Amino acid sequence: MDDAFPSFSGGSYKALVIGARGAIGAAFVEAFQVDPWCTHVECLARSLGNGFDITDEASVNAQAHICSLNGPYDIIIDATGALTINGIGPEKSLLSLHAEHLQNVFLINAIGPAMVLRYFSPLLAKGASVYAKLSARVGSIGDNKKGGWYGYRSSKAALNMFLQTAALELQRKNPALRVVALQPGTVRSELSQGFTSASTHLLEPHESVGGMLQAMKTLPAQVGAHFVDYKGTEIPW
Repeated sequence: MDDAFPSFSGGSYKALVIGARGAIGAAFVEAFQVDPWCTHVECLARSLGNGFDITDEASVNAQAHICSLNGPYDIIIDATGALTINGIGPEKSLLSLHAEHLQNVFLINAIGPAMVLRYFSPLLAKGASVYAKLSARVGSIGDNKKGGWYGYRSSKAALNMFLQTAALELQRKNPALRVVALQPGTVRSELSQGFTSASTHLLEPHESVGGMLQAMKTLPAQVGAHFVDYKGTEIPW
């Protein structure tokens, strides 16, 4: 990063990135690693072979216990999520809906992250810490003007409700905590591949992450969660 980032605790800080091997997660890890204020970056991902599986609550619980040994953390980033699952992409019509696929979409994009929130939020440092989760603009009910993408939209909307509700609970003990639903923009990644056109403005992962970090630096403490894009612009729930 070009700019030191001490705002989480007013000085040095520790970071934890979940989903650290995806395009955006890896860019977060790199940003923290080059920041001299960051004294430790904990990385968690299924592909790292450390036993983490977001669809398995026992695995999430076990990994939270292991990560607690290097905590507490001033910022936790959950960069997990999937758009195409088992070769099936977003549904364009009601006729495309299938219960089993919807269950899988919700498991990976809403239920799994809710379990991560449950087990990892106790690892947050006291004071102006940040819990941030990658969400999506298509998860905004107020911004939905095109329809389609039933499962992905609905799972992200459910995720946003988990974040808002958890923020209200966690802030009773730590009013300075900021819980953030992040819209990273359309990023050049495996997730977006196949869902962009020639006219789509694609962000490189480091551009998106740089914007999101800058946005989080300036977010005030408030009652409830923030829902912002990589430019720091608030998105309607």
